[in-house]
Amino acid sequence: MSDYGTNPPPPPPPPYGGPAGPIDHPKGITILVLGILSLVCCSPLGIAAWLMGNTALKEIDAAPGRYGNRQIVQIGRILGIIGVAFLVLSVIWIFFLGGMAVLTSSTETMG
Repeated sequence: MSDYGTNPPPPPPPPYGGPAGPIDHPKGITILVLGILSLVCCSPLGIAAWLMGNTALKEIDAAPGRYGNRQIVQIGRILGIIGVAFLVLSVIWIFFLGGMAVLTSSTETMG
């Protein structure tokens, strides 16, 4: 009894991504777009980009080799953090200018 003429069993499939390699995280482009929009026109979107980026990075780290767009998610998250920083600075600026407007209007009416 010889096994010489039989074919060997096929190799097991890869754990993630299939034969083409790792797939992109489904929220990667969304996080990047939210991060860019938080800088360009709407700073509150930075909060969403930051939170979604943290969640996506945890999912990517939990399954190494499954997702291939970690850099895009990271860039979107960082842009979201910068957008939140701009939001905080603009809120402080508005309160400061609002306070200055109240002070200057009250001193002009007294003098």
